[in-house]
Amino acid sequence: MIENVTHNDKILCIIIHSDHSEEGVKFASPDDFNLQMAFMKHKKGGKIAAHRHNSFKREIFGTQEALFIRKGKVRVDFYDEDKKIILNRIINTGDVILLASGSHGFELLEDTEIIEIKQGPYCEGKDKEKF
Repeated sequence: MIENVTHNDKILCIIIHSDHSEEGVKFASPDDFNLQMAFMKHKKGGKIAAHRHNSFKREIFGTQEALFIRKGKVRVDFYDEDKKIILNRIINTGDVILLASGSHGFELLEDTEIIEIKQGPYCEGKDKEKF
C-alpha cells in the first residue's frame, strides 16, 4: 500500500509500506516535490534504458527526506505550527517514508536501523529547529 498522510490538505508524508507491490513504475510523490520517490517492479530479463541525468540548476526551498526502515519499528509523530502533536504513524521493517512537510519526531519502538536520504549540503545552524 502507498499511503499519503495529510493534514489541512497538505501532504505531511508518503509511506510505501513493505507489502506494496505493483508492476511497472509508480511515482508516489507529486511532480513538484523537491525529492521524488517511486516504487518499481520489473520482471527478470527486463531492462531500464541506459541514461544519465542532465546537469542544470534547480531551485528548492525547504528540505524533504526519505527514510528506509532497514530493521525495526518506529512511531513517527507529526506536529502542527504550534508544535503540538496532531497525528502519528507506525512504520516497520521494509517501509519507506518520504517526509514532505511540517514538523516530525520519532520514537524507536524496537532496535532500529534507518537509512536516511535528503538534499544536501547540510547547513549547520540553519537546517533544523529542535523542540
